[in-house]
Amino acid sequence: MGRSSFVIRCLTSLPNPRTLCRRQGLLAGHRIHHPGALPGLHWRGRRCVSVEAALSQHMQGPSEPEKRLLDKLYDGLIRGQRASLAESITLVETQHPRKKELAQILLQRVLAYRREQEKSSGGKPSAFRVGLSGPPGAGKSSFIEVVGKMLTGRGHKVSVLAVDPSSCTTGGSLMGDKTRMTELSRDMNAFIRPSPTSGTLGGVTRTTNEAIVLCEGAGYDIVLVETVGVGQSEFAVADMVDMFVLLIPPAGGDELQGIKRGIIEVADLVVVTKSDGDLVVPARRIQAEYTSALKLLRKKSKSWYPKVVRVSSQTGEGVSELWAKMESFCAGALASGELQHRRRAQQKVWMWSLIQESVLRHFQSHPAVQRELPHFEDQVTRGAISPGLAADLLLKAFSSTLPSS
Repeated sequence: MGRSSFVIRCLTSLPNPRTLCRRQGLLAGHRIHHPGALPGLHWRGRRCVSVEAALSQHMQGPSEPEKRLLDKLYDGLIRGQRASLAESITLVETQHPRKKELAQILLQRVLAYRREQEKSSGGKPSAFRVGLSGPPGAGKSSFIEVVGKMLTGRGHKVSVLAVDPSSCTTGGSLMGDKTRMTELSRDMNAFIRPSPTSGTLGGVTRTTNEAIVLCEGAGYDIVLVETVGVGQSEFAVADMVDMFVLLIPPAGGDELQGIKRGIIEVADLVVVTKSDGDLVVPARRIQAEYTSALKLLRKKSKSWYPKVVRVSSQTGEGVSELWAKMESFCAGALASGELQHRRRAQQKVWMWSLIQESVLRHFQSHPAVQRELPHFEDQVTRGAISPGLAADLLLKAFSSTLPSS
């Protein structure tokens, strides 16, 4: 059985959503109410279109203590209390099965609240999401602090989600960003949350995406997501933000060649940092090189052409001009409808990413796979069979135990 057939069979073998809801005692047109549920279960044709029905068949309703906790977190969150926001993000980051279920109930309430806000503002998103990345030494933390202080001084509320690398050995992470952004961390209109990657490829996890939702629900109208290094993380964060900004140092040398093609293609703005003192001349040269490189790439937006700017976090030079360009990007994307379209496409991308992640986890924990896996790993490492054949045989062992459709 091919890999595509395996995935399709995994998905099609799940019970029909209508059957699942019938098992809960639900019929077409009926509504369900349980503690913590949102109002509005109804059927449309053969599709169960409410969040509540999905929640009801996926998990049991919260107990009274759990309901009080969710109410406390939600009320504090929408009032902009930083302690409630921090506790809510901790809840979505947990690996505890029951707490993960409670986190989803909280997220649905926040999403509903945010939809009402956006509806009252004519469909305009409640926050501007910006992804920031670049090689180590590019000055990302210093840049974020300078920009963040400027924005809070102009009346904005800024949240920073800084993804820190975790150790593959101990699982620990340095969590250094909050200590580097000392001024911004003391600002009552700013919220900084360092999050460990927990070994996730690229450093950007499912919880990063969910933390963005919580920050927006708490009233933060600018959300900055800082990612780890240069690599897969750029492509992951580009699928959860409105604008992706690549920061590069002015004296990087030949090692920057590796990021010019793949990463530049997803960048909406390139920022040459540390453009001060003796580095002004190299910064101008790098700016010219990247400006020329961008002209060779296919334009990905009808309302915006990627630009290259120079800034200095030390002197503040270029920071206001940079923000003016970012505002211009946001206004153009909103007017053309590209921002809204981009967000809808991103949600679908993340849904399928999470499905793949869940299917893989289910596959790895399956008894038939766990029974055969050591044998096939040994065969592959000794060169007795190819990795592809081993994968197909493991998939066959897994799929043979699935109920026939």
